[in-house]
Amino acid sequence: MRRLVSLALAYLAGAIPFSNVLAAWISGVDLRQVGSGTVSGSGLYRVAGFKPLAVAGSLDVAKGAIVAAFARRPAPRAAVGGGLRSPTVDEALAAGLVVVGHNWSPFLDGAGGRGVSPALGAYGVIAPEGTVLLLAGLVAGRLTHQTALGTFASQVAIVPTLAATRGRRGALAGAAVVGPMLLKRVMGNGPPKPGSGPRVYLARLLYDRDDWVA
Repeated sequence: MRRLVSLALAYLAGAIPFSNVLAAWISGVDLRQVGSGTVSGSGLYRVAGFKPLAVAGSLDVAKGAIVAAFARRPAPRAAVGGGLRSPTVDEALAAGLVVVGHNWSPFLDGAGGRGVSPALGAYGVIAPEGTVLLLAGLVAGRLTHQTALGTFASQVAIVPTLAATRGRRGALAGAAVVGPMLLKRVMGNGPPKPGSGPRVYLARLLYDRDDWVA
């Protein structure tokens, strides 16, 4: 029962939509009704500027870190990667659920973001190399003006990297977090336009949008 309560709290903590709260408070805007409809830091930046973005981003990272830290338990060291600690199953599940809550928030009728910020926080506690990979993908994406593609590349690299550094439980932690992030990209913010064809799902996965041209 304690484990179930802990995991439920992880989901609910992840579901707190800081970006939407600040957008509504500062600009009177519901991010679900702006642009692509993604409740994200970039959407908040467009309607409220950098300072609210920094606050919301920090809070989203913090909720991922707090959830992972709360779930942290003594765990055996991995037999690979120079003895790096293997995440526990509870840590992997909690980290995954905080991203699920962020991506499909019950407070937003199932809408949400893409889970990058809470993933940065959660990985920072249980497997910092995951945080490094995500940040590298974001930076590379920004420099090449392909942020979504850079993020996708880093997400794909996380599971094999954590498997190599932290063993099977590292791979589990990678999949638990990356899985809902990739699923959210494919699902988008709603069904594609009629007649779009299956190619639209590949565009969503790679570029986080429904078409191939920005």
